[in-house]
Amino acid sequence: MSISDRVIAIIAEQAVLEPSDVTPESTLEDLGIDSLGLVESIFAIEEEFDISIPFNANEPSASAFDISNVAAIITGIQKLVSEKV
Repeated sequence: MSISDRVIAIIAEQAVLEPSDVTPESTLEDLGIDSLGLVESIFAIEEEFDISIPFNANEPSASAFDISNVAAIITGIQKLVSEKV
């Protein structure tokens, strides 16, 4: 399973949706993921990939990590995974 597929699966699980319902253009808001769901998604992604995401749950908009849509999240995860190797 690719990084993209794994991230989509985690986000879909958090949103209680099928992975096919999650598109790269989807925002977390579109998917019905609130701030708690976002934090849970971040933790699940960190655990899945054994990475640390530079995300401030208290100020999501001030974080260096782009959570504007699913594609941005996937791009950020791919970058963090590649830097880990």
